[in-house]
Amino acid sequence: MAYDKSIAAFKEAYQVIPGGVDSPVRAFSGVEGTPPFIEKGEGGYLFDIDGNRYIDFVQSWGPLIFGHCDEDIENSVIKAVKKGLSFGAPTTVETALAEEIVKLFESIDKVRFVSSGTEAVMSAIRLARGITKRDNILKFAGCYHGHSDSLLVQAGSGLATFGTPSSPGVPEDLTKHTLLATYNDLASVEACFEDAKGEIACIIIEPIAGNMGLVPADETFLKGLRTLCDAHGTLLIFDEVMSGFRASLKGAQGISEVKPDMVTLGKVIGAGMPVGAFGASAKMMAHLSPEGPVYQAGTLSGNPVAMTAGLTSLKKLTSNPSLYVEFAQKAKKLVDGFQKAAAAVDVPMVTEVRGSMFGFFFSDKPVKNFDDACQNDTEMFAKFHKGMLDRGIYLACSSYETGFICTKTTDEMIDEAIKAAYETMAEIYK
Repeated sequence: MAYDKSIAAFKEAYQVIPGGVDSPVRAFSGVEGTPPFIEKGEGGYLFDIDGNRYIDFVQSWGPLIFGHCDEDIENSVIKAVKKGLSFGAPTTVETALAEEIVKLFESIDKVRFVSSGTEAVMSAIRLARGITKRDNILKFAGCYHGHSDSLLVQAGSGLATFGTPSSPGVPEDLTKHTLLATYNDLASVEACFEDAKGEIACIIIEPIAGNMGLVPADETFLKGLRTLCDAHGTLLIFDEVMSGFRASLKGAQGISEVKPDMVTLGKVIGAGMPVGAFGASAKMMAHLSPEGPVYQAGTLSGNPVAMTAGLTSLKKLTSNPSLYVEFAQKAKKLVDGFQKAAAAVDVPMVTEVRGSMFGFFFSDKPVKNFDDACQNDTEMFAKFHKGMLDRGIYLACSSYETGFICTKTTDEMIDEAIKAAYETMAEIYK
């Protein structure tokens, strides 16, 4: 494939946008080549400015569960746009979308909309601190919860350690209140509770991690977290910005028996528009302004165009929950094909599927936490990614990201991707 126009566009963007991109992963720094600049999407395909067509297994990093330019969502958005882009005032569509979410999640009585997943998590943590009157929070290495200061931390050498900033510009006075534990390792969490001496406001976790590759939490681990939180008066927050309506109609909570105290959501509830949300019981949400003292606000929160897109998407999902069986079947067919293509040249690969989410690692052992993920062969992934891209297969441009199936992903597309995987692996080892 030719990428001349994209290469030129990237150079031009670099002059006026830091790194040439508005979100770091898009710069292709973890893989080979230059990022294609996208002109349009149609169904399960992307088209770049050079005229190349790609089968899209990223789907805008998750929200496009019905693919690009879904007719129902597109028509509802156009209708909403004709009424106005934003009002900064209440609309009935906010209530309608909130009602759809509350119906599906047992742990949510009320929900507050925001404009991003980062904002949803930041607000949920503030609410947890306000309710418990504690400062410390606990997160897991490898789980990404947005770029707010308290969550940009790196792990120390011990099992339980207070965080230090992983980015300049983040004060240590903030991250010192963030404890880090190891995903799927309950002993590391217990050590954090011992260190913090009853001062942990909340545990926040991706119950199905999607930002160190696809790494689900073990059910026994989640149950252990629930028990520890109950014993210590700590709130349990499930970050389902990525897994919500993707892993199942009810996200991780449609798979696990464990119920959190709070939930953060995003992606699918915006259907491609910038939307996030957080919810909890009515009692907990009553602590939030204007009912309670914990302040949170957003001028564009509940944007009517975004709310309309999300409502249309959710109604389509709830009217056909059997879609998730089809999603999982197609995702498994895809990664099984990748695994066989790798095995054909004696390269180890492990795979994972949860509903419409899939992941794979060039590794010879199961990946249970971030340390395991870091032992993945990233050089092999970079070569594989480039070979697949050159054959028209658009995969996430990092070995630590998750892939997605949409309703427009056909068996023929998956067959084409598997064929490309065999060709790519053969090319790498020719």
